[in-house]
Amino acid sequence: MSVFNISKTDSLSSLFNSESDIFGAVSSSLCLVHCIVTPLIFVVHATTTSCADVSPFWWKMIDYTFLLVSFGAICHTTKQTVLNWIPYALFGGWVVLAILILNEAYHLISLPHMLVYIPSLSLAFLHLYNRRYCKCNGKSVELKNNFSTN
Repeated sequence: MSVFNISKTDSLSSLFNSESDIFGAVSSSLCLVHCIVTPLIFVVHATTTSCADVSPFWWKMIDYTFLLVSFGAICHTTKQTVLNWIPYALFGGWVVLAILILNEAYHLISLPHMLVYIPSLSLAFLHLYNRRYCKCNGKSVELKNNFSTN
């Protein structure tokens, strides 16, 4: 049984369209793990070598990869949601995350690294919230109602 419940004939784009909240939540969560692990790697690196400030190019590029993947997930999610505030919250969280990542890369303002955790967690939460309360089946979109009519 597939995690995404798709047939073998479905394309990657239809998988991404139907499961954009899952991709967004996973991407945001992996970004959070990356942000948590980076300082730990530098601490280990500092104890073994004298140049602890230097990180590999590919490690720095992971930040931008997460930004691109999360942007794609947000774009697909906002096309499918019926919750009017979700697009604003998702794009707002993404913009804050992008600003913090760019700030870390270019050292514009001295901010604690831990601030990156807030938009990462909020994006993961918002994708999961949207997945839970917005039922998006192909072209029909409906809001899941948690209240019984009995």
